[in-house]
Amino acid sequence: MWETPLVLAATPIGNLTDATERLRMLIRSAEIIACEDTRSTRHLIQRLGEQTEARLVSLHEHNEAARSAELVAQAAAGTRILVVSDAGMPAVSDPGHRLVRAAVAAGVQITAAPGASAVPAALALSGLPTGQFSFGGFVPRKQSERAALLQRLSGEEWTTVLFESPHRIAATVAEFAAALGADRPAAVARELTKKYEEVLRGGLGELAADLADRQAGNGLKGEFVLVLGGASPCDGGTQEVMELQEAADVVIGRAEQGEKLKTVAKEIAGAHGLNASELYDAANRRRAAGRNR
Repeated sequence: MWETPLVLAATPIGNLTDATERLRMLIRSAEIIACEDTRSTRHLIQRLGEQTEARLVSLHEHNEAARSAELVAQAAAGTRILVVSDAGMPAVSDPGHRLVRAAVAAGVQITAAPGASAVPAALALSGLPTGQFSFGGFVPRKQSERAALLQRLSGEEWTTVLFESPHRIAATVAEFAAALGADRPAAVARELTKKYEEVLRGGLGELAADLADRQAGNGLKGEFVLVLGGASPCDGGTQEVMELQEAADVVIGRAEQGEKLKTVAKEIAGAHGLNASELYDAANRRRAAGRNR
């Protein structure tokens, strides 16, 4: 079990019965467990009914650079180290990538104990082509990165899997629908492997309307995965220019989730070649009109 001193192990993404026997054995025999959140991992171990004498240490985005050198040195000395994140596989949109790089650079062996992952689960359930796909991680918030993503997706023929927060998913899907086309096929998976698991399928426009209705009702909760179908080869990779009023609706949607209207207007305008002042004014007018209905 511990022929390799450093092991990255996947933890359940919701359903505890997805915990593998290998994960349980690693928990029981590890000397150090490096985890994204020590409290969450301790709670997971208790819920699994396991016991460990391992020392739990944090490994998160703020300390990974410094902590990696320490863990690699301990692994090189023969210490049995288990690395986990709060859910899914470490290093995949979770801490662990820097640790892997440090271990490789130091010549320390590292392996993975596979298990549950939201990416293949959402992909398989989406009903979209799975022969070729890409994973884009979390939808970026920075204007330049978001614009680059939309430009790439406009001509991407592979299915793409993305993560998004419950507070931003409705506005993001609306923005994608306006930029990439309302008919672009997609799926939104929520709470995978959990009691209230749900997968919405349809065109981006249809999904945007559904999510907007839910947001206006009881709100949107849970973990979300967006699976976007590939662009048609005849699209030629040219991004559709978003109309001013469509862009204003996207700005309002994101502002309603707590973002500053002016900041979002500037971001969306930059991403779609619009005038930021005109977009800000249009969003303000549409929001005021909505309040006066």
